[in-house]
Amino acid sequence: MYTASDLRKGLKVEIDGDPYIVTDFEFSKPGKGQALYRTRLKNMVTGNAFERTFRSNDKFHRAPLEERTMQFLYSQTDEFHFMDNKTFEQIVITREQLGDNVNFLIDNMEVDILLFKERPIGVTLPNFVNLVVVRADPWAKGDTSGSDTKPVTVETGYTLQVPPFIEEGDKLQIDTRTGQYLTRVKE
Repeated sequence: MYTASDLRKGLKVEIDGDPYIVTDFEFSKPGKGQALYRTRLKNMVTGNAFERTFRSNDKFHRAPLEERTMQFLYSQTDEFHFMDNKTFEQIVITREQLGDNVNFLIDNMEVDILLFKERPIGVTLPNFVNLVVVRADPWAKGDTSGSDTKPVTVETGYTLQVPPFIEEGDKLQIDTRTGQYLTRVKE
């Protein structure tokens, strides 16, 4: 159990049966009366955020969160199937739950899945992923548009800006947090 004095940025608590993360925190002690803890909370399932003020005697439960390393198996329409490497248990996560992470998922990739009461609520990919370019338009030398980049499409269907020397078949290292090109990978 947590008390209001334990509140701090990044703390994960359970309120009304849902997991929340404290995104902002402010302590104030008026001249008379109890201390007040003003917080901004974000629902870890829906993403909704709100502000709430707590008194020093308020208590909270620790959010029962578990993180497991799982392997991406395959996708079927808008469902993505993952397997726990230890128990071989499989779970399904929707495209909506994955968000932009679907742009970087490749077969057999290991990811960390955050579970709340055995329900998946978040996926953390490796920071960097290597993907093959499947479509790259030729860059016209002398192009004076002012940009020294061109768009390419990688094997997952994701399109990003890269330097003009990148060609089809090249393997690129991409930062999954920003979606930006880092370097060309030599094999």
